[in-house]
Amino acid sequence: MHTNYHTYITKQTSATPLAVFRILFGFMMLVSIIRFWSLGWIDTLYIEPSFSFSYYGFYWLPNPGQFVYLLFFICGVSAIFVAIGYRYRVAILLFFLSFTYIELLDKTTYLNHYYFISCLSFLLIFLPANCYYSLDALRGRCEVSKNISAWTINSIKLLLCIVYLYAGLAKLNSDWLVSAMPLKIWLPSKYDIPLLGDLLQQNWIHYAFSWGGALYDLSIPFLLLWKPSRSFAFVLVVVFHVLTRILFPIGMFPYIMIISTLIFFDATLHGRILKFFSLILKKLQLYRSININTTTNANGFKIASYVVGVFMIVQLLLPWRYIMYPKELFWTEQGYRFSWRVMLMEKAGYAQFIVKNTKTGSQFAVDNSDFLTTFQEKQMSTQPDFILEYAHYLGNYYRSKGHQNVAVHVESFVALNGRLSQPFINPEINLLEVEDTFTHKNWILEFNDTIEGI
Repeated sequence: MHTNYHTYITKQTSATPLAVFRILFGFMMLVSIIRFWSLGWIDTLYIEPSFSFSYYGFYWLPNPGQFVYLLFFICGVSAIFVAIGYRYRVAILLFFLSFTYIELLDKTTYLNHYYFISCLSFLLIFLPANCYYSLDALRGRCEVSKNISAWTINSIKLLLCIVYLYAGLAKLNSDWLVSAMPLKIWLPSKYDIPLLGDLLQQNWIHYAFSWGGALYDLSIPFLLLWKPSRSFAFVLVVVFHVLTRILFPIGMFPYIMIISTLIFFDATLHGRILKFFSLILKKLQLYRSININTTTNANGFKIASYVVGVFMIVQLLLPWRYIMYPKELFWTEQGYRFSWRVMLMEKAGYAQFIVKNTKTGSQFAVDNSDFLTTFQEKQMSTQPDFILEYAHYLGNYYRSKGHQNVAVHVESFVALNGRLSQPFINPEINLLEVEDTFTHKNWILEFNDTIEGI
């Protein structure tokens, strides 16, 4: 067993795919940060709200206020340094920390592709992505090599395969396959898209997109891994993600996935890409060639290989944690996040909070717009942990204003994937007496339907 492991981590391959991946990843992240900044979302999402929803275990994380711009600046500069391979280890660590810090500031902004970037940047900390075609290599700040351990590239491939396969498995449910939900709700609203608008009104298209999406996610990793089908698979990746970008406002994620998929191709293609970059640098008079060794010391990455191995095990197991909870996953969302369940639900909710005096019986309704932005209220009204955290915030707020014997109840209704609205949270429960834990939230009311599947 130990011999097989040693053989695997010492197996060598060309460093060019990892170098190209580092360059494209860095510049894609820079574009994403510039886009986010230019659209004014830093103010809208992180500065204007008077209250932020925290992830479990990260309530202590301070919101830096206006200094959040500094975090984005650090994130952008470190992305540049990652791309050019300048002080790479520090740069990728700073990128991971600053990007993840931003994401942890408010779970209202949670998206699978933000989580993917955090996972990918964490993985890159342990990979020798600067050993070739980088400023670090040019200046002798790292071991320069044209070859690296094959596991370093395979780890990126594995993470991408996990994302696709779990996204596909998550689609194997009755709402997606039998009812074509929620695409049957979303696609008709795209009537104004040229050429596609009328077609998206057709019922058969909704089913074609639902079944096609599941088949794509489940098959694309194998098509990319098998060399004879790799070029065809890449065409599918481009078509799928471009179409996804046209239909849904999911930012840079489709382009990031397209660029990431290049890692599956062999070193020949990546060598051509580096030659193209070299031509550009020569025209800009920024290119300098360096002597390249042909081997690298794989033992230097032995500890990193163990860390990456543990990380991959976590990624394989974490999406299955939902099986520890009773009731319908889409309804309770216990174990839903961080499981690569992409665009599977359309939820609409209403939550009216009632603050009561337990001694006198007096009560009043809370106007959520006094405390939350429209986007925050929309997210809060359908997610139990948001509702609980907000209730505790209201309790603390009104106690600070002199209210005595405070209790907070909520009357809430949620509609899931086109169903009629149903009562969501038990209105008899004083939410101030409930603490957020990993145990089952028994104060969530029963879902009056069944969704079969994984």
